[in-house]
Amino acid sequence: MSETAKIELDGKVYELPVIVGSENEKAIDISKLRDLTGYITLDTGYKNTGATK
Repeated sequence: MSETAKIELDGKVYELPVIVGSENEKAIDISKLRDLTGYITLDTGYKNTGATK
């Protein structure tokens, strides 16, 4: 089974996939977050954002 991360918003729990990057860092795939929840994310310095797989 693939690893997932859970996020709770407005009383609902969503599971998002966890992927492993090229340097073995783990990342939460939020590509469907807006479609699922209506929420977006904020990372003002892009310190926690990966652009590609």
